[in-house]
Amino acid sequence: MQARKLSENLYEIPKGTIDCMTVPVKIFASEALLRKMKQDKTFVQGTNVACLPGIYSHSTILPDGHQGYGFPIGGVAATDYENGVISPGGVGYDINCGVRVLTTNLDEKDVRPKIRALIDRLFDEVPTGVGRRGKISLHGPRGVDEVLNRGAEWAVEQGYGWEEDLAHIEAGGSLELADASKVSPHAKKRGEGQVGTLGSGNHFLEIQTVDAIYDEVAARAMGIDRTGQVTVMIHSGSRGLGHQVCGDYIKTMTHAMRKYNIQVPDRELCSAPTTSPEGQAYLGAMSAAANYAWANRQAMMHWTRKTFSKVMGQSVEDLGMQLIYDVAHNMGKVEEHDIDGKRTKVVVHRKGATRAFPAGHPETPTEYKDIGQPVLIPGTMGTASYILMGNPKSMELTFGSTAHGAGRFMSRTRAKKQFFGKEVQSRLASEGIIVKSPKAIVIAEEAPGAYKDVDEVVRVSDAVGIATKAVRLRPIGVIKG
Repeated sequence: MQARKLSENLYEIPKGTIDCMTVPVKIFASEALLRKMKQDKTFVQGTNVACLPGIYSHSTILPDGHQGYGFPIGGVAATDYENGVISPGGVGYDINCGVRVLTTNLDEKDVRPKIRALIDRLFDEVPTGVGRRGKISLHGPRGVDEVLNRGAEWAVEQGYGWEEDLAHIEAGGSLELADASKVSPHAKKRGEGQVGTLGSGNHFLEIQTVDAIYDEVAARAMGIDRTGQVTVMIHSGSRGLGHQVCGDYIKTMTHAMRKYNIQVPDRELCSAPTTSPEGQAYLGAMSAAANYAWANRQAMMHWTRKTFSKVMGQSVEDLGMQLIYDVAHNMGKVEEHDIDGKRTKVVVHRKGATRAFPAGHPETPTEYKDIGQPVLIPGTMGTASYILMGNPKSMELTFGSTAHGAGRFMSRTRAKKQFFGKEVQSRLASEGIIVKSPKAIVIAEEAPGAYKDVDEVVRVSDAVGIATKAVRLRPIGVIKG
């Protein structure tokens, strides 16, 4: 499947490439990134998305795009709320997998002598790995319901963080559409013991230093004023609960497609009309799982603050451990966008895609009204991560979205054959990056060589104008799930 070049870093698969397409596919990528996309089914999946009922404008593939479930990871689609569909494949199994970053008053020279102690204690405080249970007991379904309906607000009320944290979380850390009654008992059971746990795969907790500042005004607004300053990044999601919600509703949507006579070219794009009982139930359950993810990251940040306080011998307040921002990158959000000169209510499916709202947007936190929403793009444990700022062009080009990370180009199976966990760990240690994981095989799966070049992904995002570079962060200590 061929993509024609429209301009620098912009390609298109025309409408009509397959019969069911109602819009084209727009691909934001350099030639190097495009070559990697051609190695899997990214283009095919992006084209299939262009067949969704009610899709507006175009199916989007972002610079980190690669093959996913139904949608490409790094895929965006906006569907009409009243006359379009909602698709679990456009959100993914790890609902509200997302990233938060907090700053500190520390410099790398302060942390280096204690980096192993910090990593070891964080590893003990934040349960890590497949199926690991956390330290918070929710006491059955009713306790889970509180988390599902209230999200990060619940966590703060329980003492896991500060009230001011909520203003620096997308949607305040709680979606009003959440409806715990639409989450299955099995999903709730899976969620009873996993609040405050990192999980597995590409999830991580990372101690970083500021490597470069590209926008001093934006950096200062976020509490970053020098290179060498220490930050902490947390990447995780809704754990087994969110996975179960997705699985449950894929079954529901598969039946709903027959009921509503919905035709899609790939069963992984199973959908239902958004306003149908099935669509509304999924929207409520997905939003509840998103709230669970925000409570999860809030609890992990609480223990991260406590760990730094204990190891560094200073209070959390004196350490200046302020939350910069928390943003989701697996979500279906009900939003209003200007389409063909008309304000239109849509469902923006962001699958491995980060919201990137510009300065002045009503959902941008007060402190960031003049600079735009912080956009967090994590890299690999051996390269770098970035903070960018939302750009007005993202609203025109990608429904307020940009890339969510480096993006894999090598499967986990292939990575395990090519890399050895202990060797990767040793090599990174020689570069000054301490890595700890429950299993060496996870380190092999997550080897930096299995991912695309995050610098190139960010360069394209910045060049196109869907987000603007502000700060580059470099890892010095990493816990991998």
